[in-house]
Amino acid sequence: MNSRLLHLPEGSERVLDADEEVFILYSRPTPPPSDEHRGLGYLDSNTDTLTLAFNLTTPDLPSDVKKKRRKGALREKTVEVELAQDKTSLRSRTGDTGSVVWKASVDFAQMILQQQHSPTSSPLLDFEELRGSHILELGSGTGLLSVVLARFVHHYTATDIAELLPLIRKNATLNLANVRVEELNWETLHSTAASRRNLVFPPHNPPVDLVLIVDCIYHPSLVGPLLSAIDHSGSLVLVVMELRADDVTRAFLEGWLSLGNWEIWRVEPGFAADNPYVMWVGWKI
Repeated sequence: MNSRLLHLPEGSERVLDADEEVFILYSRPTPPPSDEHRGLGYLDSNTDTLTLAFNLTTPDLPSDVKKKRRKGALREKTVEVELAQDKTSLRSRTGDTGSVVWKASVDFAQMILQQQHSPTSSPLLDFEELRGSHILELGSGTGLLSVVLARFVHHYTATDIAELLPLIRKNATLNLANVRVEELNWETLHSTAASRRNLVFPPHNPPVDLVLIVDCIYHPSLVGPLLSAIDHSGSLVLVVMELRADDVTRAFLEGWLSLGNWEIWRVEPGFAADNPYVMWVGWKI
């Protein structure tokens, strides 16, 4: 991997076989559920407005320093994000799962914000490199991650189906985020001949440095179209996935590996042990 934008922790492992990877992932001890009503993964599908509070701390100070700290000495900080949802579309529009916030996006945002606020010895992203970078997000949904991450990058492009673009723009405006919003329907791209896909989704200027995909893999019918979008991007790709049905995970990995010109790694350690996610990084070789 030539990019300095993303760091693979020392414990990361290359993915060479889908069956082996699925066995590793689904053989891990299952932690007690932090949310017994997790369901598919929505945060709260019963309201049209959410206020999210990301509490950021500096946990590594000695206890004697904590006792003597003055106000703000620990650099504790709360980042608040107000988001509009569309719970009506979730229930009435077939296949619309992006109109509400997913827990994976919240947890990923918390992780990145915490690493930026209190740098670890091995942060996932290099925030200095990030300042001059262009992130392209696939399946942006409500636009939560664009709102959170746009402040750290030079360009952020959020993409989704046409029906969700007004919601993404609304949330960018609510939070004063500088985000470019574009339509990208993976199924349309997938059904288009490879030689003509630039007409459906043209190359970006400036070029994309990182493609971000957070919890977009949950139904078998989406695997092929998403892989077409990944392959078309030709960029460094970061995938965050909540572990649900093992057959969907296997189909995604088999498809990604079968493209033949991608190197894929599982990020270890990724999230905290009590979170049901896996992160992969891939790039063309």
